[in-house]
Amino acid sequence: MSAFRSGFVALVGRPNVGKSTLLNAMLGQKVSIVTSRPQTTRHRVLGISESAAGQIAFVDTPGMHQGPKRALNRAMNRAAGAALGDADLAVYIVEALKWTDEDAMALERVVQSERPVMAVINKVDRVHPRERLLPYIARLAERAPFVAIVPVSALRADNLEALRTAILAALPEGERLYPAGQLTDRGERFRTAELIREKLTLELVEELPYGIAVEVENYAETDDGRVEVQAVIWVDREGQKPIVIGAGGERLKRIGRAARLELNHLFGRRYHLTLWVKVRANWADDARALRQLEVE
Repeated sequence: MSAFRSGFVALVGRPNVGKSTLLNAMLGQKVSIVTSRPQTTRHRVLGISESAAGQIAFVDTPGMHQGPKRALNRAMNRAAGAALGDADLAVYIVEALKWTDEDAMALERVVQSERPVMAVINKVDRVHPRERLLPYIARLAERAPFVAIVPVSALRADNLEALRTAILAALPEGERLYPAGQLTDRGERFRTAELIREKLTLELVEELPYGIAVEVENYAETDDGRVEVQAVIWVDREGQKPIVIGAGGERLKRIGRAARLELNHLFGRRYHLTLWVKVRANWADDARALRQLEVE
C-alpha cells in the first residue's frame, strides 16, 4: 500500500492564467472567486483536497504582476511570495501558447524560492489542433527544471486527475495537515465579502474602478436560520459611487441579488444582504486600510 502524502501547494503565475478556476476545479466546489478581470484574487485562499493517497492543501495566490506600484499591488505580490515561501511544491501556471514578460517574472520568482516546481499549462481547450502544444511544451521545459509539465483545462475539468496524481507524487510522505472533510480555512464572513466583490466585478466589467473593496460590517444568524449581512462597498473617489449604485439604485440591487442567490446555494441557507457604497479616498495606497480589509 502506498504511503499517505501531504503538503502545501502554491498555485502561482501572472494574473488571469486561471489559478482560481483551477483551485475550484480541483476541489469540486467554489472556494475562490473567479472573473475575467486580472488581479481578481487579492488574498491567499486555502483549499483542501483529499483522497486515499493523500491530502493537498492548495494555496491560491494573487497573480504576480508588474505595473502600478500602489500599496495594494505590493501587498498582493507579497501575499504570493509568502505562500510560495511556505509551500512544499510550487505549481506554476501558464496559459497555453502564451508567454509574456510577467510569465517570465513570475517564473524567476518561483525559481528563486528554491522550491520544487511543476508547470501546468492551462486553457488547452482553446488549442486546435492539440499538437500545436508540443513545441510550446518543449520551450517551456527549457526554462526551468520542472518536476513535471501537465497540460489541463481547468474550465472543462480536463486532465485534472493526472495533475492530482503528479502533485501527490511530488509531495512528501506525511499525516493530514487539516481534519478530514475540511474544505478551506476561510470562514463564511470572508467568503461572503469575496462573493459580493465577484458580483461587483461581473456586473461592472470595464467600468469597475480598480480601487474597490468590500467589508462585511455585520454578520449575524437569526432565530429562523437566516443570515443577515450588512456590507460596505468601498470606492476611492466620490465620482465612483454613482457608477456602482446605478440609476435609481438598480445596479446595486442586481449585484446584491446575484450575491444573495449564490450564497443561498453555496451555504444552503437564506441570506439577506444590505449594501452601502462609501468613499475612502485612496484606500489602495493606505496601509492601515489594507490591514482593515485583510489584504496582507
